Amino acid sequence: MAGEAVGFLEVYGLVAAFVAGDAGCKAANVTLEPFDRNKPANADKLPVPLLITVKYRGSVEDVTAAVEAGEIAAKQVSGVVSKHIIARPTGDTEKMLKLCGFDKS
Repeated sequence: MAGEAVGFLEVYGLVAAFVAGDAGCKAANVTLEPFDRNKPANADKLPVPLLITVKYRGSVEDVTAAVEAGEIAAKQVSGVVSKHIIARPTGDTEKMLKLCGFDKS
């Protein structure tokens, strides 16, 4: 996966993450990396109290298409917090991509 672009789509809730991941994979030639989670301090004020980050990997064009498709799908479920694409992640960024909040209890 090193050298591939990475796209992030942060959504409200796990269901929206699965829907966004599925839509992105159907829209473009991408793979998914493990989801990540974050429960912010103001979680009780959010539409869903858990933020999930969907991570797509592939070419810049495919990742862009996947993020766009995932965004549309997630908005139909609960909503999108943010999105971003990194065309060529550095080695240090690649190391950070391996971290996953779901590994913690």
